[in-house]
Amino acid sequence: MTMISKGIATITRGLRESLGRSPAAESAPAGAEAPAPRPAPPAAVMERPGQHKIGYLRAMDIFQDLGTSDMDWLERVTTMLTAQKGQVVYMPGETGEVLFLLKKGRVQIYRLSADGQKLVIGTLEPNTFFGEMSLLGQGMYDAFAETVEDATICAMSRRDVEDLVARKPQVALRILSVVGQRLIAAESLLEDLAFRSVSARLAALLLRLAEHRADSTVRLTHQELAEMAGTYRETATLYLNQFKAEGLIDLRRRQIAILNSTGLRRVAQS
Repeated sequence: MTMISKGIATITRGLRESLGRSPAAESAPAGAEAPAPRPAPPAAVMERPGQHKIGYLRAMDIFQDLGTSDMDWLERVTTMLTAQKGQVVYMPGETGEVLFLLKKGRVQIYRLSADGQKLVIGTLEPNTFFGEMSLLGQGMYDAFAETVEDATICAMSRRDVEDLVARKPQVALRILSVVGQRLIAAESLLEDLAFRSVSARLAALLLRLAEHRADSTVRLTHQELAEMAGTYRETATLYLNQFKAEGLIDLRRRQIAILNSTGLRRVAQS
């Protein structure tokens, strides 16, 4: 895990400064003047919006009900940033009031135990959001968020989010729908940790990861799989080798090919 000294490590503080505006600058989008210039976030993560920014925003499901004037306003009030692989966006105990919109790359949400063991809660794909729990009265962040590949992220202040959902309740409903899905996934993860063996968790994880891949290949390291299954790398490697010996998978460099999904499903259900 790479901590950032100049970029993402100060992203939340930088965004609070860059997104902070007086109430007079926060009028509704229709007929509103462009906000006053803001201080820029850290230069290492700032990206010029360019013509693609509004296209990124339009691709997000939560904004699909917005019209042209709303999208123009959204383009003005969001800040676009870039982050390299392995950069921590936020960590437990930090405070802030920012909604992050993931435009490109993947972000991993995880927790660490007292002895440093990592448990991955979820890996987010492009065109979704994170950091939303602060908007629901749950404090800011109670987990780590880290990029697992180079990423482009837009950030929106809590004040602007509240303004938007007050005017466009459809956005609030779509946010709540995603949050609800994540809660269901978290409950499923908790159930797996409580009632399933490590081998069953690994088998189910491999099936889920390969589900939408035409070549039925999972491109993750043993360490990454272990963190997602809530176990240690040595234990994950032990069971992966067992799956290979039984003809269920084939192990390659940073790749795991599913050879017998029916057999893996039996293990997952055991």
